[in-house]
Amino acid sequence: MSLLENKVAFVSGGGSGIGRAVAEAYAREGAKVVISDINVEHGEETVKVIKDSGGEAFFVKGDSSSASDNKRMVEVTVSKYGRLDIACNNAGMGGPAKPTGEYEPDAWDRVIALNLSGVFYACRYQLEQMEKNGGGSIVNIASIHGQVAAPLSPAYTASKHGVVGLTKNIAAEYAQKNIRCNAVGPGYIEAALLKDNLNNDAMNAIASKAPMNRLGTAEEIAELVTFLSSEKSSFTTGSYIIADGGYTAV
Repeated sequence: MSLLENKVAFVSGGGSGIGRAVAEAYAREGAKVVISDINVEHGEETVKVIKDSGGEAFFVKGDSSSASDNKRMVEVTVSKYGRLDIACNNAGMGGPAKPTGEYEPDAWDRVIALNLSGVFYACRYQLEQMEKNGGGSIVNIASIHGQVAAPLSPAYTASKHGVVGLTKNIAAEYAQKNIRCNAVGPGYIEAALLKDNLNNDAMNAIASKAPMNRLGTAEEIAELVTFLSSEKSSFTTGSYIIADGGYTAV
């Protein structure tokens, strides 16, 4: 039996990178997957990949920084599949690279709106539905920078620390309602967020900082997310699990 058979799962930012890898992993394990993304083309590509592999998926366009869009995405999920069992709140952004004393307030607001407020909005409406289901599992994608600094990225660091705290609060509040909530802290992953902003020399320099001396893959993060979403992790809630090749260990 597949880990997520007969489950309905939602993934934000599912059009690329970690989000796409999570959506594909959920589908492989038998879940019906609802994928959201601000980029329609990318989101629909993920659906196609899943369906071409024999899985079940559906796309809904949504802005994860919007409370009303998050509410609507839960409603669309329930309208399509009747319930919501699993959610991976992955949508996020890095923001500009500037020291805190030069960081523009508008840039701060954009990063916080998506990376932190957006995760709260998603959880707010997902929890409401999961209570109706009688249970569920939420995995919030944080970062290693939910624990350590990312110099020149104050909004990103603050937002990811906030996601870790929010995750722990939800876990404590909903533990007796059969709803688990965990956070994953990816290290540096070979995905668009890095490739679009760094050259090969910079990426190699970052990789060398981890004892494994390499970048991670989106698929490696997806395997951890899938475990936390499944009953294999039934006694795990409120955890913040880092997957970084040892980056934060030294």
